[in-house]
Amino acid sequence: MSDEQTSTGPGASIAQASSRLPGARHALILLLLINLFNYIDRYILAAVLPQVGKHFFGEGADADPNAKFKLGLLSTAFLVSYMVTAPVFGWLGDRWRRWAIIGVGVIAWSLATGGSGLAATYGVLLACRICVGVGEAAYGPIAPTVISDLYPIRRRGAVLAWFYVAIPVGSALGYLLGGLLAKSFGTWHAPFLAMTIPGIALGVWCFFMPEPVRGQADPGTGARSRDPVRLREYALLARTPSFVFNTIGMTLMTFAVGGIAYWMPEFAYTHAPGEQTMDKLASVNTIFGAITVVSGLSATLFGGYLADRLRDRVRGSYFLVSGIGMIISCPLVVLTVYAPYPLAWVVMFLAMFFLFISTGPTNTVIANVTPPAMRASAYAICIFIIHALGDAISPPIMGAIKDRTGAWEGAFWLCAIAILGGGIAWLMGVKHLDRDTKRATDTA
Repeated sequence: MSDEQTSTGPGASIAQASSRLPGARHALILLLLINLFNYIDRYILAAVLPQVGKHFFGEGADADPNAKFKLGLLSTAFLVSYMVTAPVFGWLGDRWRRWAIIGVGVIAWSLATGGSGLAATYGVLLACRICVGVGEAAYGPIAPTVISDLYPIRRRGAVLAWFYVAIPVGSALGYLLGGLLAKSFGTWHAPFLAMTIPGIALGVWCFFMPEPVRGQADPGTGARSRDPVRLREYALLARTPSFVFNTIGMTLMTFAVGGIAYWMPEFAYTHAPGEQTMDKLASVNTIFGAITVVSGLSATLFGGYLADRLRDRVRGSYFLVSGIGMIISCPLVVLTVYAPYPLAWVVMFLAMFFLFISTGPTNTVIANVTPPAMRASAYAICIFIIHALGDAISPPIMGAIKDRTGAWEGAFWLCAIAILGGGIAWLMGVKHLDRDTKRATDTA
């Protein structure tokens, strides 16, 4: 069941393998905008977390002793629904019209974001975050496959880096808009409500986009690349070392980044000098948002560009660039906890820069080492694993460590260890990457 376009002749595959296809830039812009709102919706919650905690759990001596753990569960609820439903949408994305699935998902999560802003109880807010996760699962595993069908392998790293720029930029805007809108309207509900209408508009736009042919940008792929994959063929992913090492590295990185991103605004809010007021919360979110957007934007684009440039000269460049970045970031994450302010902001910037270098290259690895017919499912499987063992569990674990010890040091040390492990996993994948990329093209 597909509304895909047809190829234009025998010479089309050669031309398509060397340059972007018609409509590619338009599709990239729309997907980038959607991804931007995707991460804004995720992180406005982190920006207003202190106010959400006070609203539902009180403060001071009367506060719920498990408040931090329950606040962490809001992230877990979103991520569990996201990772559990992602394989379903990945399977559908390998068979049905992808733009329609994306459009439905974007509209669904936008409505759920608005519902978060109207939540009167913790249970309702928890349910809305679950619905946001389901909506985003219809988008996350499918969007990169559309881009991969519009851009060739040699350009894919840089192009996907532009797509994933939305992670740091959207996250930063989430912190920034969350803090500023909450301050301006005097309530934590406002940021959620403000995101609803723009998200619905982007979802509607998707229904007017033409569907690209699966595998059309990969050299040597034919009609078989558009046939549905049989269930037993997915075992190929477990037999692909690059996919395995990449998933391990991404899982450990996601554990660390998810926990740090969720709790860092509150950590800075309580540790930076100054009285804990709405003005300070807005200031902290503005600074952290600026750090995230500048470090993430520059590092994501630099990582994708560097890995593409080194691809023909350095073996396994996508893994090499990513692994080295993680290892450099590890001690910087630890130092962030102990450095005095304002030096801590500088260290935080450097730590995030070297973490975000891996964003483009590691997502490109998934596209390059899997045949086109199973790409959406491969992304979905990866999404399930990295969130199930990554940021679905790290926020409540870090919150529980803080609840039990009264300090954040142990929680951030745990993240640093995960970062080091992720870097090692990616370096172990270097020797396999070129061979696995060629095998994916040969078996498409």
